[in-house]
Amino acid sequence: MADYKDIVGTAVRNNAGNLSDDQKDQIFYDSTNVDFKYRIANVTSAGAWRTGNSLNTARENTQGTGISTAALCFGGVPTPRAVVEQWDGTSWTEVNDLNTGRYNATGFGTYTSALAAGGTDTAAVANAESWNGTSWTEVNDLNTARGAAAAAGADNTSGLVFGGSPGPQDLTESWNGSSFSEVNDLSTARSTLAGDGIITAALAFGGSPLTGKTEQWDGSSWTEVNDLNTSRQYLAGCGTSTSSLAFGGETPGTAVFDITESWDGTSWTEVADMSIAKNLFGGAGSSNLSGLAFGGNAAPGATGSTEEWIGAGANIGAWSTSTDMNTGKRITGGSGISTAALNFGGFPGQANTESWNGSAWTEVNDLNTGRGQGASMGVVYTASLFAGGPPSSALAESWNGSSWTEVNDLNNGRQQTAGAGTNTAGIVMAGRSPPGATVRAFVELWNGSSWTETTDVNTARRSVAGTGYTNTASLLIGGYSTTTVGITELWNGSSWTEVNDLNTVGYGFTGVGSTGSALAITRTNPSGDSEGEPLTEDWNGNNWTEVGDVNTARQSGGGSIGGSTTSALYFGGDNTGGGAQSVLTEEWSGSSITTKVLTD
Repeated sequence: MADYKDIVGTAVRNNAGNLSDDQKDQIFYDSTNVDFKYRIANVTSAGAWRTGNSLNTARENTQGTGISTAALCFGGVPTPRAVVEQWDGTSWTEVNDLNTGRYNATGFGTYTSALAAGGTDTAAVANAESWNGTSWTEVNDLNTARGAAAAAGADNTSGLVFGGSPGPQDLTESWNGSSFSEVNDLSTARSTLAGDGIITAALAFGGSPLTGKTEQWDGSSWTEVNDLNTSRQYLAGCGTSTSSLAFGGETPGTAVFDITESWDGTSWTEVADMSIAKNLFGGAGSSNLSGLAFGGNAAPGATGSTEEWIGAGANIGAWSTSTDMNTGKRITGGSGISTAALNFGGFPGQANTESWNGSAWTEVNDLNTGRGQGASMGVVYTASLFAGGPPSSALAESWNGSSWTEVNDLNNGRQQTAGAGTNTAGIVMAGRSPPGATVRAFVELWNGSSWTETTDVNTARRSVAGTGYTNTASLLIGGYSTTTVGITELWNGSSWTEVNDLNTVGYGFTGVGSTGSALAITRTNPSGDSEGEPLTEDWNGNNWTEVGDVNTARQSGGGSIGGSTTSALYFGGDNTGGGAQSVLTEEWSGSSITTKVLTD
């Protein structure tokens, strides 16, 4: 009788090295490294909003078209109401104005082929204008002048406009590239609603009088389908008739919302909230996986804020549990990269140092003076620097790959500080100076032999995180000033600039990476949860996105500061809020695929 192997084949695939990224969710044998391994895909579970660069002109009652990486924003108040801006995936650029300034207009299409229709000037207008990627041309008007309508359409040759005011109205008009024709009305008359889709398959949702009603267009008529979970008006939306987002909006006189709901073609599900609550704003996007929200009203008035939606299933990385350290640590130091790192010191008074080779920790020579709460430097783990921290808050020590040597002290001793750079080009930022808890804005640069005081950070604070590969390009993230903050500051070698904040304020967390690709890992929970928050945020050089949580919630750990958004190491920390010293190690993979070795 034939063996199972002869009939079915080898049960586990043999491969020389790792499988390619298109081969996942399987166990295999790596004959090169003599290991059994498995490969899994890392995706988001529900999606998240990322704060982006603001519009050049803050405004509300604006409109948008396009997708999350290529969008158009036009009209709005306050004046000038004809302003148009184009989004390239990173920033907004002013382009040619509308011919007729207005607010509460609607539109459809792409950022190079769009139609703007209706709106309000001193009264409702019927004016329509076509955009060719460079300029606007007046075309045939709507049959009925109105503002606060919604629209759907693929480009400036084909679309729908529905609802609006004065009213509310149930009118639907179809655009064929040259003129509008009235077609079948909405089932429910309304204004200040949202819509998306194309001329043959569209969606209308929310609006005034206050409703959560959703209607689906099949190319000839509207059908009522499942309602939004939260009724609202002056919301925005994007996507298709089977894959949409609804975000923001208001209940008049009661609340402005940050709520986001995702439509799967059958029903709405609440997903992650926007960073700020707002209404009267524009939206763009191709589906419930990718969207953009910009402008609007966010107390106390018009805003230029922009947020990007990264939807469920997007590749944003994940943490996996790895080999424990030999000694538990909190408020500890770290250097190196995910496959070659160093952990040193810890609070209170720990001198222990351990070296990571990509799979296990080995104890090596201790610090000369045990301490935590200092600043870590060292993109390469064999050339690291540790400065500050009680009890000798000015002390600095340099690591050469085998032992620590005391070097020149900081000019301003401090603790709960942060560092970046290398052991020959380092930077120490902010913190607090004993005695007491006076927060500091001090910054000092290290040239390999001495410290020089330089320009202070803009906001003095302690319990901060820092990262950056050199002392001429660094980030200082979050911390505690007079309250917990999410402030991010960028250092260019001579001055500090405040850039986009963290989505969630925090202190006691860890930074890894460069000024263009960084992670902010875990933090003390301002609401008082003892174990801290497991949140991780990803910095792309412009803004932060909440990504995969660490597996075990904790705060004040150490990290491989030479890492990035694609590969990093996080270790130690306090998982009780009471001074626990964790031995846990977790590895970050920003790839859509993680390969792990199977162990006993």
